[in-house]
Amino acid sequence: MVGETTPALVAYRAATRALHPLAAALLGKRARAGKEDPARLAERLGRASVPRPTGPLAWLHGASVGETLSLLPLISRLQAARPGLRILVTSGTTTSAELLARRLPSGVLHQYAPLDTPPMAARFLEHWRPDLAVFVESDLWPNLLLTARQRGTRLALLSARLSDRSLRNWSRTPGLARRLLGAFDLVQAQDERTATALARLGARDDGRLNLKLAGDPLPVDGAALDEARQAAAGRPVLLAASTHPGEDELVLASAPPEALVVIVPRHPARGPALAGLAATAGLRSRGDRFGDQPVHIADTLGELGLWFRLADAALIGGSLLPGVGGHNPLEPARLGLPFASGPHVDNWRSIYDELQSAQAVAFTPDAAALAAFWRSPPPGQAERARAFAQAQSGQLDAAVARLLPLLP
Repeated sequence: MVGETTPALVAYRAATRALHPLAAALLGKRARAGKEDPARLAERLGRASVPRPTGPLAWLHGASVGETLSLLPLISRLQAARPGLRILVTSGTTTSAELLARRLPSGVLHQYAPLDTPPMAARFLEHWRPDLAVFVESDLWPNLLLTARQRGTRLALLSARLSDRSLRNWSRTPGLARRLLGAFDLVQAQDERTATALARLGARDDGRLNLKLAGDPLPVDGAALDEARQAAAGRPVLLAASTHPGEDELVLASAPPEALVVIVPRHPARGPALAGLAATAGLRSRGDRFGDQPVHIADTLGELGLWFRLADAALIGGSLLPGVGGHNPLEPARLGLPFASGPHVDNWRSIYDELQSAQAVAFTPDAAALAAFWRSPPPGQAERARAFAQAQSGQLDAAVARLLPLLP
């Protein structure tokens, strides 16, 4: 039941209340380590840095980069359906804040999510008074959620996903899970496995939605794209997107000598090290502009839309070696770009299975297979991938139709 109090919830609230006096010191330590924005620590304490706009307000929350970026198409459709709706987006990482500062539509506000202590949750909600709160995937905070519910906020959990570890953790406190999940007015899981697991824990089942599959093509600066095309001067451009340590060496070993290779590390801080790697191989010097050398390290946030449009073929990183689980294959698919992936895609397994069935992806388990892909991507793969990606957009429109009745 929504109003039920459980021993686990009582213990959680007591523990977070006890930690409350230590929050400022903890955040200060994280800021000194580069994990928090020193200028915006007050937001993490529940103190808003901007006024609440007048009118109905929808609060959308995602933990980090992937979750918050998956909200962008939802935001645009909500704005189109309800022009007077005010929207607040919260996240918990500095990288997500940097990207959202560039990508959020005009008028949409961003704040860092407060730490989940009872006083901070109350302070945040007293200021923002959201009419609707939308949480993405699995970043669920009991104090924030249940206090919002008590204040009359309608709650939605979209694109819900539970890892095996999360499922085990929630199963240890079934009463708390039932209390928390039962507070939602709308729950849409990414897949059948998650829906079944959530239902066992007490959640409702309102169908399927994977926001990362239902998005729009990544944006691009047209002038920057034109400049890059001129710099390429007709040479083939090969893109290694969202790479992780150990993959870049395979990319450099597999690329044909006549190509321009663009490496976009998943974590931009790796940029200098990758530039050194390419320079050691005699392929790049630090500070070279795109087109000056055969390898370009693109370590600036928010430029993937440019490189996906410029490239002739792409590799989706995080997949050549075990331990990461792959990244979103629909980003190149939406733009009709032929792309390859390594075999380690556990985080996206169901989507890759569908793409493979549609002959819309190439798998490259090693440098030799990747070299063969660079030379000759499978004919028709790009068109099949684009068609698959376009078929996912209907889920998002259906989700918006379910959200609108929850607004005033």
